[in-house]
Amino acid sequence: MLRNKTKQNKGEALLRHSVQIRVRFSEVDSMKIVWHGEYVRYFEDAREAFGRQFGGIGYMDIYESGYTAPVVDLQLQFLRPLTMGDTATVEIRYIDTVAAKLCFEYTIRRDSDGEVAARGSSMQVFVDANGALSLTVPPFLAKWKEKWLKK
Repeated sequence: MLRNKTKQNKGEALLRHSVQIRVRFSEVDSMKIVWHGEYVRYFEDAREAFGRQFGGIGYMDIYESGYTAPVVDLQLQFLRPLTMGDTATVEIRYIDTVAAKLCFEYTIRRDSDGEVAARGSSMQVFVDANGALSLTVPPFLAKWKEKWLKK
């Protein structure tokens, strides 16, 4: 768990977390290169680990607070391939915003040489139990920010 106070282009990345992944046979194509859709799964693995590390915004925390958090924007840039058997580290950075949304940036680095394989970002919004988009920060998120974003 790291706290970083460097400015990012969308806001501040105050919280970071990393997870290691190992490329499995089921994730590669016939050329033994990771199929492009798996990178989204790697982002999601990091997002779930972030939610466990910084308790209060995991998917079940959000659900138990009466909301869901669908992804409404996903950006992904492929830079270098991952191949069968590679290990890589997925770093996720929480980008603070005053809006009622969760924004994350991701970097996937191949462990063998430190090269960046992919980078991207995601944005999730909050939808209440009636299916209405939340235009204000939900109380659980305000409480989470109060706990974790001590600036």
